[in-house]
Amino acid sequence: MANVDEKLEPILAEVLRRNAGELEFHQAVREVLESLGRVIAKHPNYADNALIERICEPERQIIFRVPWVDDTGQVQINRGFRVQFNSALGPYKGGIRFHPSVNVGIVKFLGFEQTFKNALTGMPIGGGKGGSDFNPRGRSDGEIMRFCQSFMTELHRHIGEYTDVPAGDIGVGGREIGYMFGQYKRLTNRYEAGVLTGKALFHGGSRARREATGYGATYFVERMLSTKGHNFEGKRVVVSGSGNVAIYTMEKVMEFGGKIVACSDSSGYVVDENGIDLDLVKEIKEERRGRISEYVGVKGAGSNWVEGGSIWDVACDVAMPSATQNELTGRDAKALIRNKVIAVGEGANMPTTPEAVRLFQEAGVLFAPGKAANAGGVATSALEMQQNASRDSWTFEQTENRLAMIMHNIHDTCATTAEEYGTPGDYVLGANIGGFVRVAEAMDALGII
Repeated sequence: MANVDEKLEPILAEVLRRNAGELEFHQAVREVLESLGRVIAKHPNYADNALIERICEPERQIIFRVPWVDDTGQVQINRGFRVQFNSALGPYKGGIRFHPSVNVGIVKFLGFEQTFKNALTGMPIGGGKGGSDFNPRGRSDGEIMRFCQSFMTELHRHIGEYTDVPAGDIGVGGREIGYMFGQYKRLTNRYEAGVLTGKALFHGGSRARREATGYGATYFVERMLSTKGHNFEGKRVVVSGSGNVAIYTMEKVMEFGGKIVACSDSSGYVVDENGIDLDLVKEIKEERRGRISEYVGVKGAGSNWVEGGSIWDVACDVAMPSATQNELTGRDAKALIRNKVIAVGEGANMPTTPEAVRLFQEAGVLFAPGKAANAGGVATSALEMQQNASRDSWTFEQTENRLAMIMHNIHDTCATTAEEYGTPGDYVLGANIGGFVRVAEAMDALGII
């Protein structure tokens, strides 16, 4: 990993000072700035008019109280967030996350990453992110509905199809989006389908949206593998997580001929040398909302449950971290490299620590960063916006074909950009510079705003 160019060091220092304690945001900004020294050397005008400083500062940060009543009649209080990071390319676009870990620093890091990820798609969308420290686990449908309604009662005044278009993320799926859309419609008296994406099909949702992030990451990694004469056929693959992104990563990897040998959740991981039974995982996680440990009890012989520990100790050819930020550490990277991993594709947002990224790059492991590899979800959300605007509905095949094309274009943009700036095969630098240049050109054309 490169160091920050001396011309950019004061910018990073100011970001650290102004956003004290927001470690994930610091990490995301540092990673982008480490890539920009070569850009500033080639195009000094990008340093004019505090353009980089403006890119690192959100346009708007909204924090609000979310009061709701649980099933026992007790009033609960959570905190809601929406960070509208950059709208130079279009309305703010990014998911809503419900998880106890959510705070303003996490949301800012996600919104910053989203800005460049969205730029890489080539779609007319800016970057934003939102969420709450509400924990949906163990809550009834009624409690989740009341929370979502209260959350949207405040959020609705800040969003709209030409302003900010949220989607789902961790803890927010079709059920939660439905409750929020219902409240938005109730409060505004408008059936504005384009205000949220990830909706049910009968509310204008897009086919393949649920599958999009996992499918997209797999398309990207398949394209990346092909640059070295490889593909997924016959490869051992480990996918962390067992939520939406992980499940559909596994599904597409299997379609490409790969063998999934392990998946996980926050309590541990399952190893199945015969290949993970994806139908069983879907039954446990999507139908029963259970824990992945239940897999072994049903599957029996041939499968093994490991409580705690690191899923990255399982030998594989391809690793797909698809759970949460900073889940794959330097220690994990060393284990994967010892076991001769050839490629790592980030399905989650920033799941690999900087030390681990450096180790992969030094070892010559193909590495697909999340701001490029997991852009399939937001790309398909933008396709949903197109369908809503035209009152149209596409088939699953139409949507998936567009998704595959977008992911291949993102891969090629990253690869071409890395080569242009003298670091062929460095997808981190290619993604950072490719996304930055598109945002910077748009901001420069709008003047100082």
